[in-house]
Amino acid sequence: MQGKMHEKSLPRHVSKSNRMIVETSGPSKRLYQVWKGSNKFFLGGRLIFGPDVRSLMLTIPLIVVPVILFSLFVSQKLINEFQHQLGKFIVAFAVLFAAYDIVILFLTSGRDPGIVPRNAHPPEPADNGNSSLRLSSELSGVYGGSSSLPPTKDVFVNGIIVKVKYCNTCMLYRPPRCSHCSICNNCVERFDHHCPWVGQCIGRRNYHFFFMFVSSTTILCLYVFSFCWVNINKIMDAYECNLWGAVLKSPVSGFLIIYTFIGAWFVGGLTTFHIYLICSNQTTYENFRYRYDGKMNPYNHGCFHNVKEVLFSGIPKSMNNFRAKVIEDSARFTSLHSTGQVMAPDLPKPSFDLDIGVKRQTVSAEELEDIQNQFEIMPLERCNTQPPHLIWTDEKGNWDDELVAGFGTKHNWQRTHDIEASSAEFGTESGFGDRFHSEAAR
Repeated sequence: MQGKMHEKSLPRHVSKSNRMIVETSGPSKRLYQVWKGSNKFFLGGRLIFGPDVRSLMLTIPLIVVPVILFSLFVSQKLINEFQHQLGKFIVAFAVLFAAYDIVILFLTSGRDPGIVPRNAHPPEPADNGNSSLRLSSELSGVYGGSSSLPPTKDVFVNGIIVKVKYCNTCMLYRPPRCSHCSICNNCVERFDHHCPWVGQCIGRRNYHFFFMFVSSTTILCLYVFSFCWVNINKIMDAYECNLWGAVLKSPVSGFLIIYTFIGAWFVGGLTTFHIYLICSNQTTYENFRYRYDGKMNPYNHGCFHNVKEVLFSGIPKSMNNFRAKVIEDSARFTSLHSTGQVMAPDLPKPSFDLDIGVKRQTVSAEELEDIQNQFEIMPLERCNTQPPHLIWTDEKGNWDDELVAGFGTKHNWQRTHDIEASSAEFGTESGFGDRFHSEAAR
């Protein structure tokens, strides 16, 4: 995630320099504006769709247009055929049920299906005493190389070992039944499949809405199909004609019979398949990839408990607050000391202990500010605007013209008194004085 949560007031322990960085940074954005997945957001991040959200422009007319044709051309004839306002109820039920179907469609398509937040950096590998492996993993995590993390892990689910995979894109070990959708570019909990008709992944947080959508669409198709046949039979009785003659007198009824028959086979078959999956507590992904037929299904608790778990358990809260404010870190990077690589400031800088006889000293941000302040107030006296210079003397401190002219090898040089005093003062306060004199002695 490119960014960090923006708080209204910073904690007191935040240093002055870091506080200035936060306060002078660019305007904050919402999480959905810097989201790394392929999702499409609407209404300020309140609605989240898949990248193929335009498929709804096809799905909605496939539902609405047949209902409009049924209400205008078929049910109007049935109103006069039925008494006690039954004909009007036929029209009202078709319209209201179609509206209900559209609402369920948006509840399926426009919500977080159960996206698992991705990590900013790979997790720490398990420490098995292999320091070289651990160091290699840390280096690969910092410099963007391939991680040495194992590709799978074994976890126990109801006493059965289940392998969970490591996702290189989201940099996390996927929870059981979680999979990465290549279309949405997200890891989704209890991933079932990516449905192109709703333009969204089907996962833990929208599966029962998806089942309600396909089942209600099946009922709507059967409803329109049935009353179109009723209208055809009424025409055949009224005009004493055959089936073809009745279809010619009401072509809309004939068209809707064929259309709803095909639709009922499609969504009806899908509904039947998902009833089987619910009763056995499987997902479409698991059914096609793993085939639990020949081995134990660790998630099967019996038909009753499976139906209760899938359809009647509460919807878990989303793990992502897409409207949360974040601050982009793209403009604030800290250079690594030795390689020139860059890291985001919110990531911790790793410190590697290389046993090669060299001990690296780190300087905190507060110490760096103190050093800068010392440079600003340090009493360095210079002559006019001339830069600090070196005076060549002999071993007794006298001028040596030969040394100045020829730079002889039997003499050494010393700094001027003002520079030497300033450097001594700085070295004493910063802890570098002993090292400076030892280098000078060489």
